[in-house]
Amino acid sequence: MPIINTKIAFIGAGNMAKAIISGLLAEGFKRINIFASGPRQETLGKVSSEFGINISTDNAATTANVDVLVLAVKPQMLKEVCLGLAGSLSHKPLIISLAAGISTESIGSWLGGDHAIVRCMPNTPSQVRAGASGLFANANVSQAQRSLANTILGAVGIVQWVDDEALINPVTAVSGSGPAYFFLMMEAMIDAGVELGLSHATARELTLQTALGAAILAKQSDVDIAELRRRVTSPKGTTEQAINSFENDQIRAIFARAMQACSNRAVELSEILGK
Repeated sequence: MPIINTKIAFIGAGNMAKAIISGLLAEGFKRINIFASGPRQETLGKVSSEFGINISTDNAATTANVDVLVLAVKPQMLKEVCLGLAGSLSHKPLIISLAAGISTESIGSWLGGDHAIVRCMPNTPSQVRAGASGLFANANVSQAQRSLANTILGAVGIVQWVDDEALINPVTAVSGSGPAYFFLMMEAMIDAGVELGLSHATARELTLQTALGAAILAKQSDVDIAELRRRVTSPKGTTEQAINSFENDQIRAIFARAMQACSNRAVELSEILGK
């Protein structure tokens, strides 16, 4: 069976589910083979109008006979959802969980049985098909299922696999939460530009385009990131003054502490929500 004919069900129809559905349709997956379920008919109606896919408020009915089940609900809701599905997954679909902080072991225990589970940490740029997702597969996932998960998440950006589930926590610190770091930096640059005399609109456009351009240049270049930075930083020039200021304020240590705090919280959430 061609991979684009795979039947995929989403439990939860929020922004991340919609991003993946949009990416799948763009990649040629068929609307008739995509299903979404959730508690609110109003939300489901909007998803149906936007994408033309199958919708239902019955989770168990939605998952019947699908090849892939994507758990796209909030972490706090995942246990209840899984327990409600435990009796309707005898056909053993591939389970892909998007819930932060919940281990494959916890998901498997709530669903009952030895399920093939892929844990995924996506990020919000998936909404514009520029996402970065970290994936971990438990021992029950076949190579074909791994390839299928790769295709599904690859529809909204790049995919990186980790062999140790504990590494999903650093993935969360780098890419899962990472967009917020860059948004914060953009905010700070815009505010600083305004303080220097630029209009807010000008500071915003220059900041966003500079961020975009730097990312594209780094992505497309075979030159190390540090070397790209050095090439902008002429000795005794203007950029050097800014870089020296950042380094004097220990920007690397600031990032290290912040990302460690993020990773630590992911561990804590796993312990709290995985019970």
